[in-house]
Amino acid sequence: METGILLESGTNELEILEFRIGANHYGINVAKVREILPFKEPTPIPNAHPCIEGIFMPRDEIITIVDLAKHLNMPASGGNLDMYIVTNFNKLNIGFHVHNVVGISRVSWSDISKPDATLSGNGTGVATGIIKLDGKLIIILDFEKIISDISPETGLKVSEIDQLGPRQRNTAPILIAEDSALLGKLISESLSKAGYTNLTMTTNGQEAWDRLNQYKSEGVLDQKVRLIITDIEMPQMDGHRLTKLVKDSTAFSHIPVMIFSSLVNEEMRKKGEALGADAQLSKPEIGHLVEAIDRILWK
Repeated sequence: METGILLESGTNELEILEFRIGANHYGINVAKVREILPFKEPTPIPNAHPCIEGIFMPRDEIITIVDLAKHLNMPASGGNLDMYIVTNFNKLNIGFHVHNVVGISRVSWSDISKPDATLSGNGTGVATGIIKLDGKLIIILDFEKIISDISPETGLKVSEIDQLGPRQRNTAPILIAEDSALLGKLISESLSKAGYTNLTMTTNGQEAWDRLNQYKSEGVLDQKVRLIITDIEMPQMDGHRLTKLVKDSTAFSHIPVMIFSSLVNEEMRKKGEALGADAQLSKPEIGHLVEAIDRILWK
C-alpha cells in the first residue's frame, strides 16, 4: 500500500490508518495494511466462526473477511461507505469489514498511551494503544489477537517447543520488550520450557531502554542482559527505535538484538538490517526464535 509518506527507520514514528465502526474511531498501523477495497457482499462459508463474514476474491486470491463490528459487539453498518481493510501480518492476508475509512496520520509512538489494566489486564482486551487526534480518541486495535481469538492456530505456535526435543538449561539473562500481556506470557513460558529461565519482561521499548540504562549505572549490565528480544509495535517506544538506540550506543552495541514481530516482511527486514538487528523472526514461529537464540547464546 502506497501512502506517500516515507518513514525513516528508528524514528519512533508510524502511520495510523483511522477508520470507523459505528460512531467510534479506531486505528491500525499502516505497515499492516496491504490495500483498501470497497465493500462487496462476500460469499458465506458454512460452519465458519460467527465473526467470519465470508470470503471474496478481488483478483486471483481468496481473502477471508472478518466482520469487525460483530467481533467488537457493535451494531452492523447499514451504510454505503463500508470498506475492506486488507491486512498482511503473521504471513496471513485477512480482510476486515469496517464502516468507513477516515484517513492516514503520521504520529509518534511516544504519543500513544498503553491501555490500563481495566481495559486489557484480563487478557480479553483488544486495544493496544490510545491516541488523541483532532479532538478524537483513536483506539489502536490488536489485530493479531482478534485473529487468534477467531482461529487460535494462527497465534504463537507454542507446540513447536515440544518438537525441539530435550533441552539444556541456559541461565544467560534475556531482556524482552513485548506490549501484549498474553503474548508476553506465552513467550516467557515457551522460552522457559526451552531452557531459558533468566528472563526480564518489559512492556515497551522505553521500559526496556530505561532498564538497560539502570543496569549500566549500577555496573551490572553484562550480568543482567546478554540478549534483547523486541517486538516492533509498542506504545511509547517501538522496537526499531529501541534497536537503533542500542546499536548506536557504545555502552550497549555489543548486546545482540532480535526482532520478534508479526510485521517481519521483506520491507521491515531491510529496515531491521539497516538498524543493526542481529536476527528477525516472524511472531508465530516461536520454535525458530528458540533456534536463533541458541545460535547466539550457545556459540
